[in-house]
Amino acid sequence: MKVGNLCNLWMAFVRTFRLKILQISSASSFGGGERYLADLTNALVDRGHEVYVAVRPHSPIPRHLHLPPDRILNLPLRNALDVRSAHVLDRFVRRNGIEIVHAHMARDYSLASYAARRNSKTKFILTRHVLFQLNRLHRHTLARATRVIAVSNAVAHELRASGVVDEKQIAVIPNGIDVDRFSRARATFDRAQFLRSMGLPGDCLLVGSIGELRTLKRHDDFIRASAIVAARFPETQFVLAGLDTSASGEVRKQLEALVNESGLGDRFYFLGWLDDAEKLLCAMDVFVSASETESFGLAIVEAMAAETAVVATATEGAREVIEDQRTGILVPIGEVERIAGSVINLLSDPEKRRAIATQSAQSAAAKFSLTRMVDEIEQIYNHG
Repeated sequence: MKVGNLCNLWMAFVRTFRLKILQISSASSFGGGERYLADLTNALVDRGHEVYVAVRPHSPIPRHLHLPPDRILNLPLRNALDVRSAHVLDRFVRRNGIEIVHAHMARDYSLASYAARRNSKTKFILTRHVLFQLNRLHRHTLARATRVIAVSNAVAHELRASGVVDEKQIAVIPNGIDVDRFSRARATFDRAQFLRSMGLPGDCLLVGSIGELRTLKRHDDFIRASAIVAARFPETQFVLAGLDTSASGEVRKQLEALVNESGLGDRFYFLGWLDDAEKLLCAMDVFVSASETESFGLAIVEAMAAETAVVATATEGAREVIEDQRTGILVPIGEVERIAGSVINLLSDPEKRRAIATQSAQSAAAKFSLTRMVDEIEQIYNHG
C-alpha cells in the first residue's frame, strides 16, 4: 500500500477516535454526578481525547481533573437563560472545533444545546443523573440532542414518562466506578492504623454512610438506627461523611442535635468531605444507605467495590444495583427498625457479612466498572 494511502487511513482513524470534547457542569458542590464527570473526563484524557471542561468559578470539580488550566473554562453558568455564557460557549466550540458537547445539569442543557446547534458538526449529548422530571419547556431544548444518557433504568423510565424526549434518544448506560482504585486500596489497607488515625480503637466495629447532607438522604433515619445498633453492640462506632451545602448549614445542625438526643455523642462522627473515601469504605464493617430516593446509588456501588457489606433502603436505584441477601440487604424506605435489624444481623454473623461483601465486590467489578461505562459513552460519541 502506498505511503499516501497509509497516511489517509491513519488520519481517518484519528478523526474517528480522537475527539474534541467539551463537558459542561454548573455544579457548586461535589456529589455523585460530579464524580461521574470527573471519572469520565479523566478516562477520556487517558484514551487520548482532547477534553475541555466548562465550570463555574470556584467549582470543586477542577481539582479532581487531570487537566491543565488551559483546558478549563470558567463561566457564570447562572441558569438556562444566561445569554452571556451561551455566547461564550458558542464561540469556544467554534474556535476549538469541538465535536461533542456533553452537559450534566438541567440548567446547563439550553446553553449546551445553543452552542451545539450553532455548530452543525457538533453533537449535543447530555447525561440525566436524577429522577426529577424534566420541565416540558425542555422539549424544544432537547430536540437536537443526539442522545440522552440515563444512568439507570429508573431514570430512563422517568424520561419516558415526562414525554420530553423521544424514545430513540434515550440510552441507558449505568454509572461506572474506578473499581481498580478500590482494589488497590484493599490490597494495601491497614484498617487498625486507619482507625487509630481517626482517634478510634483499632479493633472497633464501624458502621457508616456517605452522602451529601440533604433531607432526601434521610441521614436522620441512619442516626436513629445507629442508636438501636449501639444498644446491642456498645463497642460500635458510627461515621457520616458528606457536606451540608445548604446556605445556613441547618441540616448538619439538626443531625448533630439528633445524635446528642440519641445518646450517640461519644461514638458518632461527622467527617465532612473526604478525598480518600475508599479508605473509609474499606474500614467499615457495614455501609448504610437510608435514602428516600436514589437514581443509581453511586456510594452504594463504591461500598460494594470496597468489599463492604451494604444495607440500603429499596430505592429505585438501589434495587437495580443490589441483589437482595446476596450482594447486599434491601429494606423498606423509612423503616428505622428494619435498617437497624439488618445491621445487627450482619454484625452478629461475620461469616454472612464476609460472604455478602465478597459477592458485592465481584458484582461491582463485573457490572459497574468505569471501563465499561466509558466504552459505551465513546460509542455514542463516535456513532450517535
